[in-house]
Amino acid sequence: MATSYDYAPLYRSSVGFDRVFNLLENAQRARSASDWPPYDIVKTGDDSYRISIAVAGFTLDELDITFQSNLLTVTGKKQEEATDGYLHRGIAGRPFEHRFELADHVRVNGAVLSSGLLSIDLVREIPEALKPRKISIESGPALMSTAPAQIEAQKAA
Repeated sequence: MATSYDYAPLYRSSVGFDRVFNLLENAQRARSASDWPPYDIVKTGDDSYRISIAVAGFTLDELDITFQSNLLTVTGKKQEEATDGYLHRGIAGRPFEHRFELADHVRVNGAVLSSGLLSIDLVREIPEALKPRKISIESGPALMSTAPAQIEAQKAA
């Protein structure tokens, strides 16, 4: 049983969370999509990841990887082959498309096709301006020493 959610009331009462609601809607749509071919997502380091997709029978020319605005799309389309002579066809060669929603500051580092696995390496690079930074605390004259003098002057007037 498929359940769909309407996020319209949340749009009316929130500001700046559009991307979060879009992620929820995309994730909900992605559930109905096929999980073929199977894939793994592995965290290979503190800020690095690898997506491995089983693409047995596909060549480099039949695979396409596209990255645009935090959306990684992997598509595969086999060229037409003659189906004559098959007694059993168990190796699927149907077209596929996988979409992966990536977090901010995650970029594709490279892709390799080896032994029927397409491996896509991802790395998260947070810009220096967004990284936490240490703020030094300086000691100096107390600010309270000037405030009472101003209060006394106002009382005298």
